[in-house]
Amino acid sequence: MNVSYRKAFFFCLISITSFAQKFTFYQDVQSIFHAHCAGCHRPGEAAPFNLITYNDISKRSDFIKKVTTNGYMPPWYANDHYTDFTNKRQLTEAQIQTIGSWIDDGMPKGKVNLEAETKLLERTDAGTAYHRKPDLTLKMAQSYLQKGDGEERFMVFKIPFELPAEANVEAVEFTSNNKKIIHHANYAVHPVEDPSIDIHTTVSQINLGTDEKYNYDQWLPYKKQMVYYGGWIPGSSYESYPAGVGWRMPQRGVILLTIHFGPAGKDAESIDGVNFFFKSEPIQRTVKVISLGSGGIGQKDIDPPLMIFANDKSTHHLQVTNRNEDISLLYVWPHMHQIGAEFKAYATTPTDTIPLVHIPKWDFRWQELYRYRRPVVLRRGSVINIDGTYDNTAENPANPFNPPKLILSTGDMRSDQEMLTLLLVYVPYLDDDEKKTWE
Repeated sequence: MNVSYRKAFFFCLISITSFAQKFTFYQDVQSIFHAHCAGCHRPGEAAPFNLITYNDISKRSDFIKKVTTNGYMPPWYANDHYTDFTNKRQLTEAQIQTIGSWIDDGMPKGKVNLEAETKLLERTDAGTAYHRKPDLTLKMAQSYLQKGDGEERFMVFKIPFELPAEANVEAVEFTSNNKKIIHHANYAVHPVEDPSIDIHTTVSQINLGTDEKYNYDQWLPYKKQMVYYGGWIPGSSYESYPAGVGWRMPQRGVILLTIHFGPAGKDAESIDGVNFFFKSEPIQRTVKVISLGSGGIGQKDIDPPLMIFANDKSTHHLQVTNRNEDISLLYVWPHMHQIGAEFKAYATTPTDTIPLVHIPKWDFRWQELYRYRRPVVLRRGSVINIDGTYDNTAENPANPFNPPKLILSTGDMRSDQEMLTLLLVYVPYLDDDEKKTWE
């Protein structure tokens, strides 16, 4: 090696060493955790610990490196080769390497900047995972105590509201100070314009598993209309809409909040409600929701019926034809329970097959409302197909029964029963939706 070549070689080597990337928490790492982890790993959420501050993250560094390197966390079970979603939680390879290198280098803080942390904690205190505080939060009148007796309970809470005016909804989310005890939640927003209908003195809550269910008749006058229906399942986040898309929050009405409380080993309280985020721009396209399968349209058409025998694996199908208007999908929300193994949905036309969502390895603990990057257009006459595979064997660690028992799908939909459900969140189709991208 001649002298000039050696000088050039060592210069390059020194340069590479000098400029090697040294990641720091506040400059490089914090934003990854806030964007991909803190939505679940924060107070009140279903995850077991917080991942917000430097101390939260650094004291679990070995565990974090292990579960991010092997792809176990953050959880994301959708098949990205089947359909592309914009709210993907999974880390990129570059983000995984950044976290690993930062941990290997001793987790340097770098220049401390608490601004992002402070803002996130403020939103956490407000009970939201959205990027700003809610404009309106409507909650139960008082906290609910779930007894630690191992029993599941299906509760419905009435939340009346009277606002200064109607409002345009930009985003909406279920909020709770204790999601760990909740199996799932649904909320229906009912406008009650008639001032002669009393929205306050009727019962405030009903336990559907007791004789209280007969008090539900008091609420029937509220259910003449429904402007929106949403919900929460473990792992899911808020629901937001592109520019010009949303729905109108009525000035006066009632929210009927249905919560399935899972079995608890000790008494636990929760205060639950709904966060609303408003926008000033007009709503040009109104969001609608439809439920297919268990608890919705086509429930009786699931073939074979949801009767999953002990020590058996079975696949069940549902076909529902879109007999109404052409629609453009924003979100899909697949749902099964504990012995779910695989979920797949697609639409068919005489000339095409349209993929909707595929969860190859179902995990009841981590579910999601999947948001499309581009509108998925379902024309009138297209057929929506839903396939659900269930594993009711002893080899399934999520099986609620040991030894396995016959599992059915009945009206109360307990977590040890089963469901095959797909919710579609959509707007009526407009010309050239196929060429658009949801903002």
